[in-house]
Amino acid sequence: MSKILTALLFSTLGHILAWFHMNGQFKFDFMKSQWWISFMAIPIAYLFYYSTRFSYEYFGYVWNIRMIGFGLGTFIFGLMSYYFVGEVPTYKTAICLVLALVIILLQLSNFK
Repeated sequence: MSKILTALLFSTLGHILAWFHMNGQFKFDFMKSQWWISFMAIPIAYLFYYSTRFSYEYFGYVWNIRMIGFGLGTFIFGLMSYYFVGEVPTYKTAICLVLALVIILLQLSNFK
């Protein structure tokens, strides 16, 4: 698998786990536990660490994964909040989700 696909996969998994880490407490009682908080911090940190590492090896810059991570995080947060908590995006939020997708696509494009 290429470095950029691995970076995107790790970042996506990191954001999914981070959503449960921070927002799962509102849906699942066991996610309020101090053990859950401590236990999940380790895999999330490793996923983001290696996502950044593989992205840097691919692009040669740290800015790319920062922007991609921001866009992915925003997009994943919106999808998961809708699916698990039932929060329907407002028009403003929907526009922000589209902009997050644009940020991801711009960073992955070959524009210099």
